[in-house]
Amino acid sequence: MGMLFLQIFFMILGFALLVQGANWFVDGSAGIAGKCKISPLVIGLTIVAFGTSAPELAVSVTSAIQHSTDISIGNVVGSNICNIFLILGLSALVHTLPVEKQSLKLDLPVLLLASVLLIALGAWGNALQWWDGLILLVVFSGYMFLLLRGAKKKGETPLKEEDEDRGKGKIGQWFEKMEQKLWFLIVLSVVGLGMIVGGGTLLVDAARYVAEYFHVSERIIGLTVVAIGTSLPELVTSVVAAAKGETDIAVGNIIGSNIFNIFFVGGIASLFYPLSFSMQSNLIDAIVALAAAVLLLLLSLGKKHRLGKVAGAIMLSCFVGYYVYLFLI
Repeated sequence: MGMLFLQIFFMILGFALLVQGANWFVDGSAGIAGKCKISPLVIGLTIVAFGTSAPELAVSVTSAIQHSTDISIGNVVGSNICNIFLILGLSALVHTLPVEKQSLKLDLPVLLLASVLLIALGAWGNALQWWDGLILLVVFSGYMFLLLRGAKKKGETPLKEEDEDRGKGKIGQWFEKMEQKLWFLIVLSVVGLGMIVGGGTLLVDAARYVAEYFHVSERIIGLTVVAIGTSLPELVTSVVAAAKGETDIAVGNIIGSNIFNIFFVGGIASLFYPLSFSMQSNLIDAIVALAAAVLLLLLSLGKKHRLGKVAGAIMLSCFVGYYVYLFLI
């Protein structure tokens, strides 16, 4: 019982690290975007997405090495479901989220392709083999090439400087002054990322112990505790970004993270050990992840291409419905 309470403490500590780490990481990455004249959308689809997908990568690779393939698959698929239904849903309730034309023309179609490809490769042979992982990584490389080349050609508008009042204290004034320095923004991003990864890992390990303590299956652990735990960086980063008005980062972070999860995390994990893909359970979960991506696209095609409170409520309702399904089957 003492170990159980210790693990609960680690969960709380991990969440605290995630919150502050995400706050610093958003500040740093947004500042770097402005200094280097890089679009915040590209920052969200690359640096922020890769950084917040680090916990998924660590958990999926570790699970694959330990032959806990249900956790690996469940982590990837479950995180994508949580990212859209839960995180974008909450973010849309906090602040209206505009969906960029680039996301509609390139990023969302790539996410749909990734979701379909995951189902096709998994269903063919009932597992993701190492060669399937190579296919995912090759397609991912092509997407990154198109993304970065397109950003370079457009010469996109740099991020607007934040007009945030951090208080009149000496620490707040010092922080604002230091945020004007590129090297400090880089350090802030690195430290924030370290706190996100460390906090996420600490929280997931503790949550897994608590789940196993109550004798929950690996699939359910992967789809719930691990998926939500590894999605907490995206959750905190996106909600914080939305609250600060950095809505390009909020939306780009989720789309980019989901693409990273399937192509990069799934691809790398399957190189270490074949990831079994059950037609009775994993297929249904993967179809739900695909449905989430389709719903996001449909909601984005609405008036002015924005995700408002109605869209947020719809996504959160889908999240609740999916979890009710999980625990009723």
